[in-house]
Amino acid sequence: MRGLKWMLAVSGMCVALAGCGGGGGSSGAATTSSAPVSNSPVAVNTAYADPTATPVSSGSANTVPIVVSSFSNVRNFPMVSVKVCAPGSGGSGSTCSTIDNVLVDTESFGLRLFASAIPSSTYNFLPQQLQAAVPVAECASFGSGNTWGTVRTADVAMSGELAPSVPIQVIADPMLTATIPTGLTGCATGSNMTTPTNLGANGILGSGTSPNDCGADCQNSLGTGAYYTCAGSSCTPTMEPVNSQVTNPVKMFTGDNNGVIVEMQQVPDTGAATATGTLVFGIDTRSNNALSGTNATILQTNTYGDVTATFEGRSYSTAFFDSGSSGLYFQSTALSKASNGFYTPAAPTGMSALFTATNAATTTVKFNVANGVTLINSGNYAFNNLGVALFNAIDIGMPFFYGRHMFYGISGQSGSSAGSGPYVAYVSS
Repeated sequence: MRGLKWMLAVSGMCVALAGCGGGGGSSGAATTSSAPVSNSPVAVNTAYADPTATPVSSGSANTVPIVVSSFSNVRNFPMVSVKVCAPGSGGSGSTCSTIDNVLVDTESFGLRLFASAIPSSTYNFLPQQLQAAVPVAECASFGSGNTWGTVRTADVAMSGELAPSVPIQVIADPMLTATIPTGLTGCATGSNMTTPTNLGANGILGSGTSPNDCGADCQNSLGTGAYYTCAGSSCTPTMEPVNSQVTNPVKMFTGDNNGVIVEMQQVPDTGAATATGTLVFGIDTRSNNALSGTNATILQTNTYGDVTATFEGRSYSTAFFDSGSSGLYFQSTALSKASNGFYTPAAPTGMSALFTATNAATTTVKFNVANGVTLINSGNYAFNNLGVALFNAIDIGMPFFYGRHMFYGISGQSGSSAGSGPYVAYVSS
C-alpha cells in the first residue's frame, strides 16, 4: 500500500505526518543528498503569478461541490458528501444515508468511512465481506496512523452517478472485535485512528489513478498490514482478490468512469477562511470535463499516480500531486524554516521542480512558498503557498490545486484525449 502521505495537523502549530486515503503500492524510497537545511534568512525569488482556472458549476449530474473549511483542525482539507446505501438499492430508498465531510484524496483509492458517521439505518444493511464464512478486515496505513475496520459492500452514489456493490472499508466497525494487528504481520507503526476527530474527516474518498487499493500485490501475496480474516479476537493475514479489494467508486460508475477532475477556486496569497471547488467525474465524456483542446500539462504515471523528480540538484524516485496533503512537501536548502518544519521565507518565493513521467516526458512544476508560521497564525484554513520540509519525496499537495483543474486518469480506463490511464494532467488558466 502507499507508504505515507502527508498533511498538517495544526494543533499547537505542530507538523504531523498524517494519513489520507487507502493507497496502493508506491515506488521505493527516493534518493536525496545529506546537505543540511539552512535556518538563516536567504535571498528570495519573485513569486510566480497565481493560476486562474475556475471551477465548473457543481449543478450537473457528474459533479459535486468541494468545500475547504474549519470543520476539523486540519488546514487545506477538501471535503465532499457521499451517499451510501444497501447494495442493490440503486442509490435510493430508506437504507441510504448521505455522509458529509469526506476527504477527497487523489493519492489513495477507495471509499473509507468511520462507522460512527454511518447511521444505523444504513450501517445495518451493509453486508460484511467473507472469506470461507470468516469476515474480512483491512488495515490501511498512513502518516497519521492506521484505519482498521471491516470490508463491507455498499451502493455508492454521488450526484447523478451510481457505483453498485462497491467494497468499502468501515473504520472502527463495532462488529470487528479483534484489535488492530501488530508485530511482523501487523499494521505499520503508528496510532490507530478510531474517530473522525483523529483524521479530521468522516472518511476518505480515494479517487486517484488506481482502480483499487493494492491490486495484484494483495491478490498474489500476503501484504504486511493489508487484508485479514478475523474470527473473534484472532486475525490472520490473507490474500485478497482484486475484485474484492476496497475499490475506487468512480471506476464502477456506469458512465463518466475514466477519471476525475479536482477544480478549486483560487484563494488570496494570505489565505482564506474557506474555499470552494468542484469534483467532476469523467474526462472528455461531457462538455464540462474536457481535457482535449485545453493545452493541459499531461504526465503519464505509474498505477498509483507517481512520477520521478529532480529538485535543487537531488533526484527523487517518488513525486506526486495529492489533494489529501495539506501542504507542499519537499526538502530545500535554499529556504529558511521554523523548528516545526514550516518554511519561512522573508517574502513569497517561487520554487520549481522537474517532474519526469513514466514515458520520459518532462515538465517544470512551479509553486510558491510563503511564511508558514505567519499563514497558520492568520487563522485561515485555505492556503495556496504553504510549504513544509519533507526529505524522501516531493508531495505537491492541496496548495497547488487552487486555481487549477487537476485531472486523474484511472489506470486501464480509456475514452479521454490523453489515452488510457494512469496519468495526471493540469490546466492553470
